[in-house]
Amino acid sequence: MSRYVLRVASLAAALGLWQLLTSLKVDLWLRFSQFPTVTDVARAFADRVSGGDYWTDLTDSLTRILTGFALAAVLGVATGVLVARSRLAEDLLGPVLEVLRPIPAIALVPVAILLFPSNEQGIVFITCTAAFFPVLVSTRHAVRALTPVWEEAVRTMGGGRWRILGSVVLPGALPGIFGGLSVGIGVSWICVISAEMISGQYGVGYRTWQDYTVVNYPGVFVGMVTIGVLGWVTSTAVELLGRSLTRWLPRRSYVPVGRPRAAVTAVAAAPVAVQADGESQNQSDAQQQGRGETGQEARDEHFV
Repeated sequence: MSRYVLRVASLAAALGLWQLLTSLKVDLWLRFSQFPTVTDVARAFADRVSGGDYWTDLTDSLTRILTGFALAAVLGVATGVLVARSRLAEDLLGPVLEVLRPIPAIALVPVAILLFPSNEQGIVFITCTAAFFPVLVSTRHAVRALTPVWEEAVRTMGGGRWRILGSVVLPGALPGIFGGLSVGIGVSWICVISAEMISGQYGVGYRTWQDYTVVNYPGVFVGMVTIGVLGWVTSTAVELLGRSLTRWLPRRSYVPVGRPRAAVTAVAAAPVAVQADGESQNQSDAQQQGRGETGQEARDEHFV
């Protein structure tokens, strides 16, 4: 509970600093006088929520994100496993993927406009492309990092290729896969908002750009806050799903601030006990070595 209180307090402190700097119109190197205050953004947010356009934009953006991200997850995991497990697939697909990977997804907006018959399909394509490459790269590295002993054990017990894929490759690569999915969902939000600003008709990004063109800065900040909250919710959902599917992984536990004195004493005494055990073991080894040398000398004298 104290951790959640600390998080809320940090958020409240950030909002309080924002309100203070904008209400006093502080102009040093940064011009906070041009910013709307927190109360202005709150009033604009209340007005926007009471209308129907806000929820339409929210639904459209979420639909585009979830559709594109689902396609990217399936295609990225499948392609990553294929490239990591097949040398032929790596030779055929690797050069093309490595050439396309550095191209920003937002630069594909003209391609999407020319290629797809509707703007909706083009935005989904851009979202899918943005999330595809992080998932692909993380899956490829996770599969290649697996221990070969696991696969050899399954083959020893008579398992085939599909058994290895379902019992070793996918479960072992899940932590890396969900790392790529967490990165991909954030990149998808960045690109879908940019795509909506350029070629969309509805959506949070489209509405934010429209507010900027009419110099409605509180509305711009309403869009920014909405994008941030939606991105946080979706990335948290991906992380929770990954934790539920990888319950077998060891989790790092936080050490409490006030540990009992007995525990601290035991932890401090552990190295001393280990050192004492090591010294006693060394002494016993020396004694045994001395006995061995004495016995060897006696046998040598006997032979002489």
